[in-house]
Amino acid sequence: MDQNSLSYIHPGARIGKNVVIEPFSYIADNVEIGDNCHIGPHATIYEYVRMGSGCSVFPGAVVGAVPQDLKFDGEESWVEIGNNTTIRECATINRGTAASGKYLTKVGSNCLIMSYAHIAHDCRIGDNCIIVSHVGVAGETDIDDWAIIGGGTMLHQFSKIGAHAMVGGASAVNKDVPPYMLCAGRPITYEGINIVGLRRRGFTIEEIEEIKAIYKIIYESDKNVSDALRVIDEFYPESKHAKIITDFIRASKRGICK
Repeated sequence: MDQNSLSYIHPGARIGKNVVIEPFSYIADNVEIGDNCHIGPHATIYEYVRMGSGCSVFPGAVVGAVPQDLKFDGEESWVEIGNNTTIRECATINRGTAASGKYLTKVGSNCLIMSYAHIAHDCRIGDNCIIVSHVGVAGETDIDDWAIIGGGTMLHQFSKIGAHAMVGGASAVNKDVPPYMLCAGRPITYEGINIVGLRRRGFTIEEIEEIKAIYKIIYESDKNVSDALRVIDEFYPESKHAKIITDFIRASKRGICK
C-alpha cells in the first residue's frame, strides 16, 4: 500500500522530489515542501508554509497553525523553514500577522527545534540555531545565527538574542542578549562569554580574548553602557566583533541583560 494513501495531502500542496510522507500526516493547501524532506506520522503542516530541502518533521509537530494572537484576523501570512532543519516531536511554529507588519515567521537553515518547543508569530530564527525542548519563544522575537536556547527557557515578546549566544536552561529572558554571550537565570543575567561555542566554530584565541575584553568594559568597569560603548569604539575601531556587539546594543529597545 502507498503510505501516502493513509495521509491527507491537499491537491494544491507542492511536494518536491524524494519526499517521504509517513502515514496519518496532514498537509494542507498552499504548502511547499522541498526535495528530500521527511514528514513523520501524525505531523501537521497547515496552510501557507514554505519548507526548504532536506528537512525533517517528527510526529506530533504542528507547522503553520494560525497565530495565538487576538489581533490576528485571518489574513494570509506565512511560515518559512530553511534547508536541513529538524523539527522534533510536538514542536509548534505559528504563522505571522498583519499587526506586526511582517506577515511571516521564519526559521533558518540547519536548525534543530527540539520537542515541545514553541515558536510564536512573527519570530525570526537564524541559521544553525538550537532551540531545546520546552522553550517558549514569544511573538516577534529575533534569534541570530548559531544561538542556543537551553531547555525550559521562556523568551519575552520582542526579545533579541545575538549571534553565537547561549542561554542557559530554565531561564527567563526579559532583556536582550548580546552576541557571543553566555547568560542564564530568572531574570536573565550575564555569566561570561560562550567560550566553548566560539571554539567549536573556529574563533581564534585572539578573537575570544578580544570579545572577553570588550565585555569586561561593559560589565566589569564603573561605566554605564553608553560610556562603555564609547570606550570600545575608541579602543577597537577596526574590530568586526566590537562593531557587531556595539551595533546590537545600540539597537536594543528592551535593554541588555544585567
